[in-house]
Amino acid sequence: MDEIIDHPEKGARSSEKEVVIITGSSGLVGFPLIEKLAHNYRVVGLDRLGPPYPPLQAECVNFDITDEKAIDAAMERIRYGYGSKIASVVHLAAYYSFNTKDSPGYDEINVKGTRKFLNQLQDFEVDQFIYASSNLIYKPTEPGRKIHEDSPVEANWGYPESKIVTEELIKENNKDIDTVFLRIAGVYNEEGHSIPIGQQIKRIYEKELVSHFYSGDLNHGNVFVHLEDVLDAVLKTVERRNKLPHEIAINIGESNTPTYNELQETLGKLIHGEEWETYEVPKSIAKAGAWVRDLVSDPFIKPWMIDRADDHYELDISRAKEYLNWEPKHNIMDTLPIIIENLKKDPEAWYKKNNLKYE
Repeated sequence: MDEIIDHPEKGARSSEKEVVIITGSSGLVGFPLIEKLAHNYRVVGLDRLGPPYPPLQAECVNFDITDEKAIDAAMERIRYGYGSKIASVVHLAAYYSFNTKDSPGYDEINVKGTRKFLNQLQDFEVDQFIYASSNLIYKPTEPGRKIHEDSPVEANWGYPESKIVTEELIKENNKDIDTVFLRIAGVYNEEGHSIPIGQQIKRIYEKELVSHFYSGDLNHGNVFVHLEDVLDAVLKTVERRNKLPHEIAINIGESNTPTYNELQETLGKLIHGEEWETYEVPKSIAKAGAWVRDLVSDPFIKPWMIDRADDHYELDISRAKEYLNWEPKHNIMDTLPIIIENLKKDPEAWYKKNNLKYE
């Protein structure tokens, strides 16, 4: 018979403030989220050993999400310091890469890592679990046809597939924990910090020949959301944890989707002050070109991406308005001039912030 352990309700760091745990706490979303949550909550940041670290407003507890023993040690540290009662867990930690269509990291970190983490949480009294999912889990739509939370899902590469699988395992394991799936669009801010947008800007800024060609429908596009709006959505989700359904998915994104051609034309004018002609090319030619470039260098556009070039996403955010009283205050097209202004002000620094190679 397993020994029954009597866990203390309060930890060494006793306070009237409730506890919020954030995984991936040093990341683009996690770091500023801690700064905002710390006003009203005791925040604990869970992240990998070593820099970067979460802000000083949170205790940094190192853990390896692929190692159940390491997760157990981290959670015991939290129990000792803060007790067994947790108001909300915001699970941001995830593996993401454009370098390959599939990677072991998607399964080891996103799927199995989340399962191991959830196993440890079952021994705590958790009010709410927020999972940072993605709009990319949905089956692409057509312009003018918005995607709602009950729309079909369809994964055509490793990252969204891992998000779909992880959502399902969370539903199976979180029977006693209220769960919110925030299906978040592509995040950006005034410095860029969006991999697709950053790469598109780089191609046009450097006047690469490939910047004039596209292998998909120019009138299709992806949906974005400003970092500040994402933070606002998470804050409101935590604040309303006692008023939300036991389990709910909520789209977080801008209501308008810019087409690839609109982005191209706008960026061309902002960067070079001229029209930027873009031509559609057959996928067979685009794949051959991407394959050759991949042999001689390490380009962003990989052959497997060509099949995704026609994907189009538009989000119905009415559920976010109803349950969170949330809607975006920013728009990617209005923010592009600021992004480009920051690029021109200090190109080398901008490239560094966006993890791009400056030559």
